[in-house]
Amino acid sequence: MSSESDLSIGRGLEGKRIIVTGASSGIGKDTAKYFQSKGWNVIATMRSPENENELTKLDNVLVTKLDVLDLDSIDSAIANGIQRFGKIDVLLNNAGYGAYGPLESFPREKILRQFNTNVIGLMDVTRAMLPHFRQNKNGVIINISSMGGKMTFPLGSLYHGTKFAVEGISESLRYEMEQIGCKVKIVEPGAIATDFAGRSFDFNHDENLKEYQNVVNKIMTVFPTMIKSASPVNIVSKVIFKAATDGKSKLRYMAGKDAKMYNFMNKVFGYNFIVYMNKKFFKL
Repeated sequence: MSSESDLSIGRGLEGKRIIVTGASSGIGKDTAKYFQSKGWNVIATMRSPENENELTKLDNVLVTKLDVLDLDSIDSAIANGIQRFGKIDVLLNNAGYGAYGPLESFPREKILRQFNTNVIGLMDVTRAMLPHFRQNKNGVIINISSMGGKMTFPLGSLYHGTKFAVEGISESLRYEMEQIGCKVKIVEPGAIATDFAGRSFDFNHDENLKEYQNVVNKIMTVFPTMIKSASPVNIVSKVIFKAATDGKSKLRYMAGKDAKMYNFMNKVFGYNFIVYMNKKFFKL
């Protein structure tokens, strides 16, 4: 049951404005819909806005192009949002995907794409947003990380590397943002029922690298089971809304029962818990 304080979160904030990256599906799209339902103005950005036919039907939602790898599109999306709604109060850095597989199997261009999308793109969008926040002496930056930014699983050296980077960037950036009246928040989802395992999942493996086949087979056997137990996506949207509206200086917000459980066990047992989990689930 929700407490009275939980129910009061977000009251009186109708008409506020949020810009969301990666709003074409998954967490981004559900969050755009959730904020709109709470009376917010939403700038829902994506690489191919011409393909969007749901968010475009909602009141007070601007669907516009933003590719985190395209600096001009970042500037244009922010300018379009400010022109439409007058101001932006919250930035949600959500765009990203997961590259998995043995590191040796990845060509350099795929490594660069993973870090450019999940890390450099996040920083480019944030940098473009900061003059507006600094001018207004107000703003909230919410970065989507993962429980994979706190602990690791096999074959995730690229994805985990990017999410550990997001954690470090966010933790340091919040001290800078305090100087201009802004807050930085990190949302750490666990396994969530989105298309992360579909179009947002880039698995790379060269079967000629036989030494890695054992771990690849084990991961691919367990992965579907983990996805089946995933939390619904609206769990994350509600946590993002809380982070955006609670007015607190709290840095980290977990989303999903598994994320909260893993975080607790990791705090209690430290690195030994990560080793145990990989042995238990993947028999490594």
